[in-house]
Amino acid sequence: MDLREMLTNLGYLVVGEAGDGQSAINLSWELRPDIVIMDIKMPDVDGIEAARVLTQERLAPVLLLSAYSQQELVQRAKEAGVASYLVKPFRESDLTPAIEVALARFGEFRTLENEIVDLKETLETRKAVERAKGILMQLQNMNEAEAFRRIQKMSMNNRKPMKAVAEAIILAHQAGE
Repeated sequence: MDLREMLTNLGYLVVGEAGDGQSAINLSWELRPDIVIMDIKMPDVDGIEAARVLTQERLAPVLLLSAYSQQELVQRAKEAGVASYLVKPFRESDLTPAIEVALARFGEFRTLENEIVDLKETLETRKAVERAKGILMQLQNMNEAEAFRRIQKMSMNNRKPMKAVAEAIILAHQAGE
C-alpha cells in the first residue's frame, strides 16, 4: 500500500503530490496544506532542504520519511525545523501519531510566534507611553498619574490607540525642540 492509500484509509485528504523537493515547495505555496509529508531522498532539492524552506516560510509542518536513521540525517532534519521524522518501513498505524504530533507542535509554534508579536507590540506601546508621560511631566508640570490620565483621555476622545497618542506627543515634542 502506498502513502496516499494509507493516508486516505486514515481519513486524511491528500491535496497534492510532488515528485521533487522544489515541486513540494511550489505546491505548498499554492495549496497551503495542513501538513507536508515527504521523503528525504528526492530529486533536485532533497526533502531536508525543502523542509527548511517550508519551515522558514511557515507554510506547514513537515513530516519527513526516510529509510535512514543515521544521526547526521536526523540532525540535519532537526536543524531544518522538521516537525516529525518517521523511519521506513512503517505501518499505517504509525502515521497518525506522527502527523498529530507534527500538527500540534506547529500549532504551538504559531501560537508562540503570535504571542511574541503581541508582546513586542505591548512593549513598544508601553515604551512610547512612558516616554510621552515623561514629556508631559516635564513640560506640563504633571505627576506620573496625571500624565498617564491625560494620554488615556486623549486616546478615548480621539478614538485612537494610546500608542498613537503617545507617538504624536513624542513627535510634537521633537518638532518643537
